[in-house]
Amino acid sequence: MTTNPTSEKSEDGEEFLHFELQGEVFALEAMIVREILDVVTSTTVPGAPAMVSDVINFRGKIIPLADLRLAFDMEPAEATIDSRIVVIETELDEEQHWLGFRADKVLEVAGIAESSCEEPPMVGMRWNRKHVRCLARRGDGVIVIPDLPAIFEPTLRSPPSGMAAAA
Repeated sequence: MTTNPTSEKSEDGEEFLHFELQGEVFALEAMIVREILDVVTSTTVPGAPAMVSDVINFRGKIIPLADLRLAFDMEPAEATIDSRIVVIETELDEEQHWLGFRADKVLEVAGIAESSCEEPPMVGMRWNRKHVRCLARRGDGVIVIPDLPAIFEPTLRSPPSGMAAAA
């Protein structure tokens, strides 16, 4: 399955790709999504940070495969028939980076109005508050919009695990 969502704004606001992790709905700006793939074989990179411990071959380019579950202290899960790899291109540390992450299920591309977004509360969050850019109201629930720089920039700056011991 291959999808290339558009980045146009709908009358509901900026368009976001909605996806699930462990039953929670997350969303990322559709304009950073490059492709949605069926789950492909990944290769574990010895010494790589746990958050990006694997790589995949994406159209001849080797890109990291991130595990967003780790950023939100979720339990590991096996891929299912609904699992997909979402490939994004995003700016981290002032450079463009391509990376993929596995979603339990890709739901839709839909608008999220800026007026429906709020900062995460100071108390009562079950996830690391630093990893949540905002929460958007959706019916009776919320959509979590992750803060990708807060999640991945520390990983970019950390030396490989074998390098830290040698330094």
